[in-house]
Amino acid sequence: MMSGKNKQISIGKIRGLQQIATPSGLLVMCAMDHRSGLVSMMEDSQHEAPDYNEIVQMKLDLCSTLGPYSSGILLDPEYGAAQCIASGVMRGQTGLLVSIEATGYQKDPTGRLTALLKDWGVEKIKRMGASAVKILVYYRPDITKLAQKQLKIIDRVAADCIKYDIPLLVEPKTYRVEGEAMDSAEFARNLPQMVIETARQITALPIDVLKAEFPADMKYEQDTGKLSGYCRQLNGASSVPWVILSAGVDYDTFKQQVTVACQAGASGFLGGRAIWQEATEMESRDSRISFLSGIAAKRMQELIEIAGRYARPWYSKIGLSAEKLADTDAGWYRRY
Repeated sequence: MMSGKNKQISIGKIRGLQQIATPSGLLVMCAMDHRSGLVSMMEDSQHEAPDYNEIVQMKLDLCSTLGPYSSGILLDPEYGAAQCIASGVMRGQTGLLVSIEATGYQKDPTGRLTALLKDWGVEKIKRMGASAVKILVYYRPDITKLAQKQLKIIDRVAADCIKYDIPLLVEPKTYRVEGEAMDSAEFARNLPQMVIETARQITALPIDVLKAEFPADMKYEQDTGKLSGYCRQLNGASSVPWVILSAGVDYDTFKQQVTVACQAGASGFLGGRAIWQEATEMESRDSRISFLSGIAAKRMQELIEIAGRYARPWYSKIGLSAEKLADTDAGWYRRY
């Protein structure tokens, strides 16, 4: 378990983090674990809800075309993870992160509460050969009682990850509550400090990687100096390695966010829709494959180049070096 600077980290977690990272320790990953959101996107383009096989085929196409460029792929258990392994499109040298939460959220009088997927858990994720566990939590640090409930859920999953010695990646997402405008300058003003405080609270738990929102709404704030400052604050607030998520922004915006975040201390990115969302609008599978293997693959390569130039290796964030990730003196296995 991690604690303090020059943190001690277990050998199983080290191995999992190595599997989802490049040889130089960068996390350049692609998210494909969308479920209800993906169904909605496909339904909008097809004008009818996709069936199970159509959703699985979308996951297979995403994984086969973008997986070769990614240090890690994030997939869900319902449509993607086992299916991509069983079909052979999940490469053995690519790290696999698997979601543990149910899609959507439970309604709470004060906001949104995460639910874990029924009949699923850390033990099964470890047993299937995955490299890491991922949990998404809707999080508002200013709604104290609900935040405490969410922290307890994360802590419970974190304890299982320690038990089964597998890394835990946490994805907190800020959201608007009743009475707040969906798109407002006031919410945008509060967003940076909410994201930064969220990072501080969640990384105080024994987690391993933070999948962070960009700490500003670039529709309202485009000053590079301020954006860099917010990301540096986020870096200071996070006690673990962090990557930036795409949150459905367009690719050009995400590219800028990855640049600023990596310059400020991020270890890379875990992007989804910004990279591949147009594929859901393709009328034919041939068109989809052409887009994914062409434009989307080029986007991944551009983002990887940015990370290679600016990002910080995951181990250096916690005071470790590539040559000394853990103490392995004689008899280490007896204590393991």
